[in-house]
Formats: sequence, C-alpha cells, structure tokens
Amino acid sequence: MRVERVLLKDYTTLGVGGPAELWTVETPEDLKKATEAPYRVLGNGSNLLVMDEGVEERVIRLSGVFAEWDLKGWVGAGALLPLLVQEAARQGLSGLEGLLGIPAQVGGAVKMNAGTRFGEMADALEAVEIFHGGRFQIYEPQELGFGYRKSHLPPGGIVTRVRLRLKERPQEEIRRRMAEVDAARKGQPKKKSAGCAFKNPPGQSAGRLIDQRGLKGLRVGDAMVSLEHGNFIVNLGGAKAQDILALVRAIQEELPLELEWEVWP
Repeated sequence: MRVERVLLKDYTTLGVGGPAELWTVETPEDLKKATEAPYRVLGNGSNLLVMDEGVEERVIRLSGVFAEWDLKGWVGAGALLPLLVQEAARQGLSGLEGLLGIPAQVGGAVKMNAGTRFGEMADALEAVEIFHGGRFQIYEPQELGFGYRKSHLPPGGIVTRVRLRLKERPQEEIRRRMAEVDAARKGQPKKKSAGCAFKNPPGQSAGRLIDQRGLKGLRVGDAMVSLEHGNFIVNLGGAKAQDILALVRAIQEELPLELEWEVWP
C-alpha cells in the first residue's frame, strides 16, 4: 500500500481538484486498513468534480489485486473499462461494446451505471462483490437498484470485483457494433472534461437543449461549454471548481426545465 499527499487535479479527467491524502490499496488487508477512517473512492477520476480546497477524508484508489481481471472469471474494480472493451472484442466476447469510449474504472462504472445510448454497465453484470462493514459480500445486479446513471450500493460500500455477462459472437460482428458506437461519439471534445455534464431529461437530449439555447462557448474563467458538444464542460487549462459550478448554475438558469447534474461532487 502507498500513502502520499497529492493534488487531485492530477488524477481527474477534468484536471481540477485540491490536495488530499491518497491511499493506493493493493490487497484486501490494505483496503480494510484504509477504511478504518472516513474515506472516499477515486476510481479513474472521471465524472468527478473535486473542490479546489481538496478533500479531508482519505482518498482510496484501487490497484494490485483489485486491478487484475479475467473476462471469463472475476474482474477487479480497479481495471480500466476501455481495456476490457478492446480485449473482449479480441476474444470474441460481446456485451461491452456499448461502453466503448467511457474512461472509467470498473468500480466507478458500476457505481454510476455508466453508459451510452447503446448500453449501460448494469447490462453486462452477472455479479458484484462489494466491501462494506469490514467484509466482502456478493450481490446480484437486481439487488443494487440500477437506474439511469445511478445505483443503490450499501452505504459506504466499495465495489471490489464483478463477474461479467458476456456472450461469444463473431469478432467481425462485435467490431461492427463498436464502429457504430465510435461513430456516434466522434463529436465529443478532446479537451479535459468530466464527460457529459447533465443527465438527459426523459425523451430529450441535454446537449441538444443547451445547443438550441445558444449556450455553446459560454464561459466562466477557464471553464467553458464545449463548442463541439453542448453537454460537455471543458477545462481550457486553468479552470477552478468554482468556475465550473458557476457555469453549471448559469446553464441551469437559462433552460426552461431542470437539468440534473451528472458529475459527482
């Protein structure tokens, strides 16, 4: 286990965040020790906004045995989802194609039920192992209350491993499906962001609503509504958390319906 003082802006895809004590845990024994005091879990730092003043609690990042994976067995929560998507295709295993391009660790993808219009993480789950209350327990997906970009894990629970529900299919068929998903995501910005900023209202597109309101390019400090995709807030280089929060409020005030923020504070 490694414990160090870091700036979380170096560990988030948005490039924002103050100081914290980062605990990189590699074994079940490490995890038990790390959770003896108040904590938060970092994941891959995507879909996450960390305040400029930092985090008082321990910040846990899963590594070691928690990053090991076998697509036909258990997959560690610290494994990177993009690697799994590509390896599944190579092995002729279908079920992850709709998650192409999501820059998450498996644990974070489970907790927020990450996905695209082509599929969600919950669709690919057979079982989920969660650490809480000092012990590891296995759940079936239907026990975890998955919904649109949400789940109901036990309070304080940390996803540690999953078993995936994958089916053997011709590799060409899987690659075609991935190409379709990739083509639909081409318009997403390359600058630092936390992914989609808002959840889509029922039957509507948050990005389209923001675009129709003429809000692309709206800026607070170095935080800006992407010119490529209205549902992305990008960091132009020196954005602060307060800039992003102010921009979120400005967007919400301009729209005729309430947009729910997808990024986790």
